[in-house]
Amino acid sequence: MRERFRKWLPTPDSLRNSRWLRWMGPVLQHPSLWRFSRKGIALGVALGIFFGLLIPVAQIPASAALAVILRANLPMAVASTLVSNPVTFGPVYYGAYRLGKVVTGERPVTEIEAEQKLAGAHEEPPEVQRKGVRERMAYWLERLRTVGKPLAIGLALIASVSGLTVYFLISGIWILHTRWTRRKRLRGRLDRSDHEP
Repeated sequence: MRERFRKWLPTPDSLRNSRWLRWMGPVLQHPSLWRFSRKGIALGVALGIFFGLLIPVAQIPASAALAVILRANLPMAVASTLVSNPVTFGPVYYGAYRLGKVVTGERPVTEIEAEQKLAGAHEEPPEVQRKGVRERMAYWLERLRTVGKPLAIGLALIASVSGLTVYFLISGIWILHTRWTRRKRLRGRLDRSDHEP
């Protein structure tokens, strides 16, 4: 199973040479960032999903920076940011906006009003795409202000709940798989000892 993950995940060299992560330099060498442990994998995926859902740009640097600080699995943190992509972006932001409206108690919006507010929310004009991360973040913050508090609250709730759920789900599956593997080995040993003269 680990080999399947490793084939799918970005390699250490590709991450170290990435324009988004190069600035971290030597800290990317720490062995715990590349280890396949229960905590590292669960935390890496949770961080990637959290930042992938929470912010529209700079998801990879944000999840990678926190993965380095918390010693989570870096490839999993980077790869799981892809939960937010052109296919999922619209439904996630629309659902977050609706959830934020319910939580804040604001007047419910019609489908048409919500679609108009979120239309083109995931697209950057070409002049913004050529700018640096700081200018792009400023652009997105301004765009988020137009949709307002409901979207921010909805995204924060969805990202937090999704990240925590994924963390505990992966940890639970990992523990169950480990116990099942140990029991299987123990049964195999007991079977062999019963057949020995």
